[in-house]
Amino acid sequence: MPQDAYTLRFVAEELDAMLAGGKVNKIVQPSRDEIDILLYAGGKTRRLLLNTNASLARACVSEAPRTAPDVAPNFCMLLRKHLSGAVLTRVRQEGFERILSFAFDCAGEFTRAERILYAEIMGKYSNLVLTESGVILGALKVSSLQENFKRVLFPGVKYAFPEKQDKADPSDKPALCARLAAFGGGDIAEFLFSNLSGLALPTCRIIAREVFAGRTQPLGDKAAYWADRVHDFIFSKEISPAVERDEKGTAKDFHARFAGGEPYPSVNAAADAYYTERESARTFSEQKRKLESLLISRRKKEEKKLALLTERELSCADMEKNRIFGELITANIYALRKGMEGCELVNYYDENAASVKIPLDKTLSPAQNAQKYYKKYNKQKRTLDAVAAQKKDAEADLDYTRSMLSALARAENALDLSEIAEELRGAGLLPPEKKKGAKQTPAVPFRTFVFGKFTVFAGRNNVQNDRLLRAAAPNDVWLHTQKYHSSHVLIRTEGRKVPENVLLAAAEICAFFSDAKEGGKVPVDWCERRFVKKPSGARAGFVTYTDFQTMLVEPRRHADAEQ
Repeated sequence: MPQDAYTLRFVAEELDAMLAGGKVNKIVQPSRDEIDILLYAGGKTRRLLLNTNASLARACVSEAPRTAPDVAPNFCMLLRKHLSGAVLTRVRQEGFERILSFAFDCAGEFTRAERILYAEIMGKYSNLVLTESGVILGALKVSSLQENFKRVLFPGVKYAFPEKQDKADPSDKPALCARLAAFGGGDIAEFLFSNLSGLALPTCRIIAREVFAGRTQPLGDKAAYWADRVHDFIFSKEISPAVERDEKGTAKDFHARFAGGEPYPSVNAAADAYYTERESARTFSEQKRKLESLLISRRKKEEKKLALLTERELSCADMEKNRIFGELITANIYALRKGMEGCELVNYYDENAASVKIPLDKTLSPAQNAQKYYKKYNKQKRTLDAVAAQKKDAEADLDYTRSMLSALARAENALDLSEIAEELRGAGLLPPEKKKGAKQTPAVPFRTFVFGKFTVFAGRNNVQNDRLLRAAAPNDVWLHTQKYHSSHVLIRTEGRKVPENVLLAAAEICAFFSDAKEGGKVPVDWCERRFVKKPSGARAGFVTYTDFQTMLVEPRRHADAEQ
């Protein structure tokens, strides 16, 4: 949820307690919407994360890793110029607004000044503005008079807070009472959201539940009583930070005061956990969508190429007929003459010796007509030979692309995507990744499952499937779905006989990580590793196998073993 004024009040207090007195060591800008300030405070380095993205806007101390770009953007350079080495003296909320101010004591060789960085956490209007003596030094998102005549955010202009909404300030009891007196019944949470400033709808729903107990009747002459209760709830120091999760366990929201959910020691910790999970899910979704778009585009091109090759193949369907026509004309050349538009000859290639009508070019002699059919036959033969090789390559390319789309559909986290992207780079479908230094990325682990004394591994993609095959012993059991793309699954036997329940579980895992996941019972082939071969020069993930048996199973995920 957007961090409303109610939540930011607790965030400001916690940040002030953690960071006040801290010295700025480093400032980076990991993305267009985010500034990270590293401060040494409380005996350790802490990362103050300030994000202005419309759906991820927040201010919190975060331990989530960030990667800084090679070249710092302009606003980051401005902050480094004015805040490097400065001491953060205080963090506070401005009134009951969604604005936090970070005051820095900036001392130079001959000057000393207090500079304030305002973090406006207001959804799509979120921004960061650095000021000195009330004058703007710079903003993450600048706006000129032409762009916004109500509020200018430009260097050299006096900083002004955003224009207030037509809502009552909860800290103003008379105004709060007047608004509540106007409640005519219905959804009290929606009414609070529409009439009180600084409160997000989720917070209003909590107030409706905790204070009003779901009341839907007008408040009447008891508006003052309810105003006191709402005021006391909003400005109480009582907190019970928690991340609210849905039935699938996905983070749905976070709250400063919430009965239920996953508890956290502080509002900052709850906010960081919620937004880190949400940001990871968003990054995963975006990366997956980009890879999917690339592969779908490639698949369409390969399907189009294959269709054109098939069309060329069909255009040669009468190849044998042209050869026969040439043969028949040559055999009966004594009975033909120039100027004939056609002839009817006995087809001695037909078991019934039926007659066949052959069109002739009257401007050509019988021998030239025969040569014309022979030339057409030879051209079609050469075309078929060329098309056969091209079609084989096109079918292999299309099958590989489909296998990559299958692996992408089975991807569950960033680790899965990283190896798929690496495989695409190896295949030349993605440009090489620019890496600092020569540090090699460690191999992503296989999916691992344990059943009794047996360990089952499943590859995440084609590259892992090959790696899994190389790591297997000859007597290990290898599994793959029949006629569907799937993960390669391996049961580590260590020379032991595999029980039926372990074999069944491994087959269920193989069926789950396959294209046939949603299709009921799935045929899964299994054999010993020694019967699985990888042809020389074959693409990643492609193998042949013999001496196999097949079993029908229902796809089932099973729980991963703890790494």
